[in-house]
Amino acid sequence: MSNVERINAVRHFNRFMTRQIGALREGLLHSSYSLTESRILFEIANNNNLTASKLIRELGLDAGYLSRILARLEEKGIVCKERSTKDARQRILKLTSEGKKAFSQLNERSHHEISELLRELSESEQQQLINAMSTVEGLLSKKEGLKFSGPYFLRKQEPGDMGWVVQQHGISYSKEYGWDESFEALVSQIVADFINNYNPKRERCWIAEMNGEIVGSIFVVEGNEDTAKLRLLIVDSKARGLGLGSQLVEECINFSRRVGYKKLVLWTNSVLKEARHIYQKKGFNLVNEEKHHSFGQDLVGETWELLL
Repeated sequence: MSNVERINAVRHFNRFMTRQIGALREGLLHSSYSLTESRILFEIANNNNLTASKLIRELGLDAGYLSRILARLEEKGIVCKERSTKDARQRILKLTSEGKKAFSQLNERSHHEISELLRELSESEQQQLINAMSTVEGLLSKKEGLKFSGPYFLRKQEPGDMGWVVQQHGISYSKEYGWDESFEALVSQIVADFINNYNPKRERCWIAEMNGEIVGSIFVVEGNEDTAKLRLLIVDSKARGLGLGSQLVEECINFSRRVGYKKLVLWTNSVLKEARHIYQKKGFNLVNEEKHHSFGQDLVGETWELLL
């Protein structure tokens, strides 16, 4: 069998299984929940100390995608987050009373559906099926190549996050670029303005967590009716090289498009080479440069924009 034939055979099996479990139906098991949402409820119900980061690794989900699903489930009153009693930095995912009812119904329906499936097979055929599934699981669990996700999780801002944003900008820019306290003061003003004038329909902050620690942030704030501003992109050194910066910028772009902005703009400096590289890859264009002396350094400020 050629490599192409092997690939086609695996894809054929994937299509067969998605039909069998009803993954293509709008609601799994005749419920209002998708397959992904149902898996999330199952994992939360069966793990006492499950964080979003662990859930990402367990399900192999994209961080931004999981963040949006959890936000919807929280809005519906199905899922909530509690501070860990062992580590206050971590937030444990829990099912609410409504969430427990939803999971119980899904679990019962799943049990019944699988029971009906097995009833169609003889004892020997059932054993063949179990053995075959064990073989597939054993072979594929040796590799993680089918999972396209990062080890981080994105969420909306919570009390205490803005302090981290200010502190991390002050520490990182001082250490890496020699900027003085006036930059920290600027960041403080930006986050204060964001909180005091926050418009949730037009503005957003994303906080990135990894292993229970905050490792990144980014903001979209309203400039005017047609223009949004991307602000305060930062990724902690321990989380670099994972695609987090690119993911944060992508979230800003997608959000800005969804709410109807026509242009996304940002101001940065030429020394921030890694951030500039991300902006270029995402399609931003450099529209203005200006020399200035700020934060104790001679710098070249840059304005970039992306037409949405």
